[in-house]
Amino acid sequence: MSTENSVGPKTIPLLEEQVQKILLEAKKQGATACEVSVSTSQSLAVTVRQQEVETVEFNRDQGFGITVYSGKRKGSASTTVTDVNAIHETVAAALEIAKHTSEDEYAGLAEPELMAKDLPDLELFSAWNITPTQAIEKLLACEAAAFDTDKRITNADGTSLNTWRGCRVYGNSHGFIGGYTSTSHSMSCIMIGEDKGQMQRDYWYDVNLVGEKLASPVSIGQEAAQRTVGRLGAKSIATCEVPVIFSTDVAASLFGHLLGAISGSSIYRKSSFLEGAVGKQLFPNWLNIEEKPRLKATLNSASFDGDGLATYDKSIITQGQLMTYLLGVYSGRKLGLPSTANASGCHNVFVSHGQSGLTGLLKKMDRGLLITELMGSGVNLVTGDYSRGAAGFWVENGEIQYPVQEITVAGNLKDMFSQIIDIGNDVDARRNIKTGSILIEKMAIAGA
Repeated sequence: MSTENSVGPKTIPLLEEQVQKILLEAKKQGATACEVSVSTSQSLAVTVRQQEVETVEFNRDQGFGITVYSGKRKGSASTTVTDVNAIHETVAAALEIAKHTSEDEYAGLAEPELMAKDLPDLELFSAWNITPTQAIEKLLACEAAAFDTDKRITNADGTSLNTWRGCRVYGNSHGFIGGYTSTSHSMSCIMIGEDKGQMQRDYWYDVNLVGEKLASPVSIGQEAAQRTVGRLGAKSIATCEVPVIFSTDVAASLFGHLLGAISGSSIYRKSSFLEGAVGKQLFPNWLNIEEKPRLKATLNSASFDGDGLATYDKSIITQGQLMTYLLGVYSGRKLGLPSTANASGCHNVFVSHGQSGLTGLLKKMDRGLLITELMGSGVNLVTGDYSRGAAGFWVENGEIQYPVQEITVAGNLKDMFSQIIDIGNDVDARRNIKTGSILIEKMAIAGA
């Protein structure tokens, strides 16, 4: 990717200057308060398929989100350009919107004394100046390795490399302004296998803040192929109620539902099955969940949230008990609680785990279902009811017997959380929610 005029650390002061101009314009036009969030990014995306280059795309995006307050009325507008006329028109549009909105006693910026004062450099930026030619070479090697792994690999469904760099700046009329740059680089390989008239598809990938630290193209291709052929011969199973393991590939989604259910917006709207659950036992008493948003050189870290408050380490679950909801300033005011600096979500969530890897969990389960893929969105956060299509492997005597497909797993998240028997040490560090495979006492499986 060309370094000329690239997004990088030098972008921050330029965006901060533009944010300041917008804040001044809002004050000039009569706004009682204003906040501006801007993000700019550039990316290179390359895809090959069947040893042919399919796409080479370069993208550069920029957007300014402007929110103005007129007393307790709020209006928002956005723009992608920042010349004088565009800024004037966008601020005017936001103020015009504010005139037509109802007063909201909870609206407004966070209190000035809550603004983040300590904004350390979290070392989130590592440019990868890879050229399209170099990217294509890596992808061709990745796909070739997948085809060479097993003769049952008969087709490819896309092998891709993406390199992204971005800059985010937030400022408001309290005088707060903060910004940081970050990067994310990834490579993925999707393959198709065929045997005895059955076709299966699977993939593998890696993602890293540092492009040079990605797993090798050959290893990614080989893993994608092995996972694909491992699914050949899949069949359904009879309806049953058995122990279930959510492999590390899909385990994070369970805790994602937890975070969604304890978000401030879900709680104040009374649309969560965990309303009123703070202080209550949700998980076994050995399980802890923590957020660590300020880890250096780590994907997903952030030093401040969407309200300009400093992020901080916090315990979400301690000895199985829910310790806090996840709040921004607005949701906190609605609930009469202080913000937890989660206006822009959670950053780096760590789930405690035991000593066993997946092999140990399989032996502990003895007989049941190992889930490696989930499909559909049948999760109701109002009731906690859970029902999703799934695929994976049937397990007997602690050993994988054969692949399974065309099944549905069902339960209720409260029961699933309380019935966690163990969590493996096979933690997937690539994800924002870092957890190992999860063994649950029992779930309903609908099969043939």
